[in-house]
Amino acid sequence: MTDLNHVVLIGRLTRDAELKYTANGLAVCKFSIAVNRARKNGEQWVDEVSFFDIVLCGRQGEAISKYLVKGKQVAITGELRQDRWEQEGQNRSRVEIVAFNLQLLGPNPGAAPNPNAPGPSTYGQDRIQNTHITPDTSFSDDIPF
Repeated sequence: MTDLNHVVLIGRLTRDAELKYTANGLAVCKFSIAVNRARKNGEQWVDEVSFFDIVLCGRQGEAISKYLVKGKQVAITGELRQDRWEQEGQNRSRVEIVAFNLQLLGPNPGAAPNPNAPGPSTYGQDRIQNTHITPDTSFSDDIPF
């Protein structure tokens, strides 16, 4: 039986993404996200934050890196990978999430609102009120079905 290693997260970037290239020319995009969850502490709900390092390789990482800015909300699917190395005689390790798919969510952080976009209470009303629909009378009355 094979083991399962699948991660799905939605969170916000804690810093702008870094895009680097390996010696072979492979794009490697690295960033971190914060994922909030609420838990009950006695009678009170408390927010708890977890931080995760994400690695997105290849064309997708290269193409999307400029949109991965601090505060941007993203959805990620991927797998956990443990990186091991030795530093000053000490064995070290770190768990990263290698993303297979990333989806940008929500508006860009710090972006100015679009003054031409209709507000939620008037969405579509200006289009309905200012549009005259003239029926097309060129159809014959014979409907083939």
